[in-house]
Amino acid sequence: MSSLLTAIGLRAASTSIPNYGPAFLGFHFIYAYGILSSHTLKQWYGIDHQASPREDIAKYGEAAVRDGKLTRKQLDMLKRNEAAHANSVENFTLLVASVLFASHAGVPTQMINAASFSYTIARLCYSAVYILVGCPRWSQVRGLVWWWGNLSCLFMLWRAGKLLNSQETS
Repeated sequence: MSSLLTAIGLRAASTSIPNYGPAFLGFHFIYAYGILSSHTLKQWYGIDHQASPREDIAKYGEAAVRDGKLTRKQLDMLKRNEAAHANSVENFTLLVASVLFASHAGVPTQMINAASFSYTIARLCYSAVYILVGCPRWSQVRGLVWWWGNLSCLFMLWRAGKLLNSQETS
């Protein structure tokens, strides 16, 4: 397997570079739908109810604070965790479309790998800032890393469009 630096185009390749786009898609599916799910934290704090898990925080959050199961800070973090999870699920389709279009259009694999890697770093930062930062001023960083991730995808779409359009005129 080639090194990460070679795969994203920062080191010269002696052989062809594999497209890691599908691996990034698999990771982000698990990350968005599993790892960022608030289910585990809600179980830990004792407010997980399988009958209506999407309503746990709205139904039981304030009562858990009143009963001393959670602090206000923990409840706020759980709310941000659910929001980060929802945003990652919503944003997953942009990554899927970007990788598929780029791969289909023949965008060089190093560009796909680099943009997907950039997206991954941005989404990890985004989630960490979203969940862990409760201060309104510092939470503004979240918007910056959200755009960083989206620009990585938009770059792939732009490159794909450029290649697809050049093939039509040829």
